[in-house]
Amino acid sequence: VQLVESGGGLVQAGGSLTLSCAASGIRFSIHEMTWYRQAPGKQRELVAATTSTGGGTNYADSVKGRFTISRDNAKNTMYLQMNSLRPEDTAVYYCNARRSVANVAYEYWGQGTQVTVSS
Repeated sequence: VQLVESGGGLVQAGGSLTLSCAASGIRFSIHEMTWYRQAPGKQRELVAATTSTGGGTNYADSVKGRFTISRDNAKNTMYLQMNSLRPEDTAVYYCNARRSVANVAYEYWGQGTQVTVSS
């Protein structure tokens, strides 16, 4: 199983980035997918999540209206469009794939991609 994030980088405040998470080794279309982030000295936090079909989404209050999560099940890829970036969005962003079978959760993590927003 591999989840590979890409698209991170350095951007000025107010700018935009699009992150991608490419999955292999899993049936991508049956997994809930989530973006998390972890800033230095802080706990990992949920940024945005999508159901297996992409029909349902959930966002942290801090990113609502600025970030959009999406997925393309034909390409086994999830995306995070990030607009109006702020310095406080600086973090390592991780993708997570999760599914539950008979109350047992199976989940996988990517290695993370760094997003740095300068003021």
